[in-house]
Amino acid sequence: MNTQQLETFIQVADNLNFARAAEVLNMTQSAVSRQVHSLEEELGVKLFLRTTRTVTLTPAGVGFLEDAKKVVNTLKIATAKAAKSAGSSIQVVTIGCGSEADLDLLGKILTKTRASMPEVHPFVKVIPHRSILSLFSQGDIDVLCGFRDDVPKISGVSYREIADIPICCALPDGFSLSEKSEISESELYSEELILCNALPSKAIQIQEQIASHILPEKTYMCENLHATLAMVRAGYGFTITPKIEFSGVKCVPLSDTKSLSYGLFYKSDSPTAVLKKFLEASAV
Repeated sequence: MNTQQLETFIQVADNLNFARAAEVLNMTQSAVSRQVHSLEEELGVKLFLRTTRTVTLTPAGVGFLEDAKKVVNTLKIATAKAAKSAGSSIQVVTIGCGSEADLDLLGKILTKTRASMPEVHPFVKVIPHRSILSLFSQGDIDVLCGFRDDVPKISGVSYREIADIPICCALPDGFSLSEKSEISESELYSEELILCNALPSKAIQIQEQIASHILPEKTYMCENLHATLAMVRAGYGFTITPKIEFSGVKCVPLSDTKSLSYGLFYKSDSPTAVLKKFLEASAV
């Protein structure tokens, strides 16, 4: 898979027209078709349904479009930053996150490092979990933020714990259960649940366990954390998440659940000087 395939796919998806995509990309229409066909073969799925009059995205194409745009945009930003930093004294640390659930915790780390390392420019990438692991393994990411249980053991990779995060029930401010010091799972069975699939695996397991006791008509689905929290604030129900701090949402720890180890993964063989400083500052 290469950037030309992704950019071609994005143009066709945005225009739903192969001829128009060819004009934008300054390519022949047959070249556009070849790029899309080779991408579909590599992925093993059809991305478009084509007739003599229309072009539409398949469900797989709709799902792939957002990820493709994120990858292409990330590469464009990285290219621009590399060009601007050529010959300068800027020190860049590339930080990878597998989901939006990491960003609240990452913000606390960056607050520490900014105070002691103002010369360092963090470059934060938020890319779906599998892709971010691949980039980290290839050396395109200096340090990977994540929950220990969600990153497979890789030879030559070290882990430094930054925080021990309790699993919580996120509720709207003012909700009856939000004033409790902790909540048991059974207390949630009569409430409405918002399922989120962009969470640590242990949190998802607890979510599924609770969902098995709640009627389908009282269950909602979301694909990312911010959308889930927006629904929580609006009063649609509760969700299960690592402890977070967002306005309008109260996080109450779940009883009888183990907390999650959160930290930084990095290549232990010959880390760069700037990475060493970053790791030291983040542990302060």
